[in-house]
Amino acid sequence: MQIESELNALFSYSLLPAFIVLIIIIVIFLYLFNGKGKKKDIVKTVIIPCKSDLISIKNKYLINMDLVLRDFNNKVITERVAFQRLSSLIRNFIHETTNIKVQNYTLKEIKLVNMPVLYELVSEYYDPEFAVASDGNFIKSYNKTRMVIERWR
Repeated sequence: MQIESELNALFSYSLLPAFIVLIIIIVIFLYLFNGKGKKKDIVKTVIIPCKSDLISIKNKYLINMDLVLRDFNNKVITERVAFQRLSSLIRNFIHETTNIKVQNYTLKEIKLVNMPVLYELVSEYYDPEFAVASDGNFIKSYNKTRMVIERWR
């Protein structure tokens, strides 16, 4: 028994599936390597409050800091809770004075905001906030944070 078959010419097949696959590969490549697939960049829209508003904002946060210090000194809160509140206060202060939403930023994201003072303070709070045992000095951190708020422009 003899079997015969004819081979089709190279371009007799449709090139459409090959083009579709090629386009998909290009789109995926562009998505991954053009930054679209990466975490969204931190957008900074800074607002500058007027001088009277800034004074009012500073006073509000300094009063809240004094309350945290009082609770810490009276042993109403632990050192860990005191550092957590201090971190929350400085993050909210920065948000209120600049409109940069740093309240839930990680330390790495705070570094990208390019505010060395905020990065230094929050990195100082990290160990006492999260470690099982820490050698953090709340009073020292409190004083640094207070100085940053007082001198903020």
